[in-house]
Amino acid sequence: MKPIRIALAAGALLGSTSLVAAETLTIATVNNGDMIRMQKLTEAFTAKHPGIELEWVTMEENVLRQKVTTDIATKGGQYDVMTIGTYEVPIWAKQNWLVALDGLGADYDVDDLLPAIRDGLSIDGKLYAAPFYGESSMVMYRKDLFESAGLKMPPAPTWEFVADAARKITDKDNEVYGVCLRGKAGWGENMAFLSATANSFGARWFDMDWEPQFDSEQWKTTLQFYVDLMNDAGPPGASSNGFNENLALFQTGKCGMWIDATVAASFVTNPAESQVADKVGFALAPDNGLGKRGNWLWAWSLAVPAGSAKKDAAQTFIAWATSKEYLALVAEKEGWANVPPGTRKSLYANPEYQKAAPFAEMTLQSINSADPTEPAVDPVPYVGVQFVAIPEFQGIGTAVGQQFSAALAGTVTVEQALQNAQNLTTREMKRGGYIK
Repeated sequence: MKPIRIALAAGALLGSTSLVAAETLTIATVNNGDMIRMQKLTEAFTAKHPGIELEWVTMEENVLRQKVTTDIATKGGQYDVMTIGTYEVPIWAKQNWLVALDGLGADYDVDDLLPAIRDGLSIDGKLYAAPFYGESSMVMYRKDLFESAGLKMPPAPTWEFVADAARKITDKDNEVYGVCLRGKAGWGENMAFLSATANSFGARWFDMDWEPQFDSEQWKTTLQFYVDLMNDAGPPGASSNGFNENLALFQTGKCGMWIDATVAASFVTNPAESQVADKVGFALAPDNGLGKRGNWLWAWSLAVPAGSAKKDAAQTFIAWATSKEYLALVAEKEGWANVPPGTRKSLYANPEYQKAAPFAEMTLQSINSADPTEPAVDPVPYVGVQFVAIPEFQGIGTAVGQQFSAALAGTVTVEQALQNAQNLTTREMKRGGYIK
């Protein structure tokens, strides 16, 4: 992690316009591939904006969430630009912790943002974070392994098919595992996958009275299915694997299937990064015939915390990093298949992108099919597909994730994990005043 530097405008301090130092924006971001690529390309930004310097603080997903949440809640002022998600934006905006992004410029084209993504980052029509990339989740699979096993992946598979196929293509002696799924504890790690999956099994976090539902038969079926499948067809040490760990496993040929973020598609099909780039197929996230698929909806977005003293410069950077111009820059340097996906209608209407990205249509279909307002089979009082949009969810989701990760590791039974999840969630919901 780079040290944080904050450069002050000397002229402003002295009440003079003759001495003006460059403003340094401190940017907190996640260590995902698209953000790493952005850091490499920011010379294009600083060349156009010599008065703005950039200082990056790059963190693993769980650490980033903890750091930016602490900073913004305490008005710490460490960061001028934060990478946050669809969960945080509406909650933090309502707390007046974020700056409304009304300084993105006349040519930004807010109306080009995909409605499903834009709506999740807006309150009363005002944008409070700009999406760097948007995603749902889908199945990525090895076409060669399926062919060898005499299997054909349907465009819209069921969980039953996925589980059966995973077991058939597993070859543990040669370190080929039928399926790789998130096991690392975290509300945005294993619980993103498991919450979305639970929706397709008919489970839900809370009933309409905010009573936790982990004692339901649907949750037991979901968690038992997941643990059994991973024990039979998953890689060793799966309880430590999150997005980046599973990406590495898939790229090195050790996963037959991976159900995860649509944004991964460009990485697994990139010959420079993936040993199986020419063997990857795509399908919608699985379902159980109940009307809901196990796919989520998310955007990693750039926002300006209210505590920043450099709001104008921060918006200038955000406008560049989430613009059509930036997408074209990535296309020029890295190829159209590698541009950040899931944010702009114009990208999906671009014939060059459609030609370069075999996953484009499946990504768009997955994003558009996720419904945060009706995520579960039965009615729920909350908004959010793979999360519950209440402030308490960060703590509750991570604590439940620890229980489910322990069940995957075999240190507690599925029944114990669910009972513990029910107890801790009930306690926190009572503390929050949701239930008596």
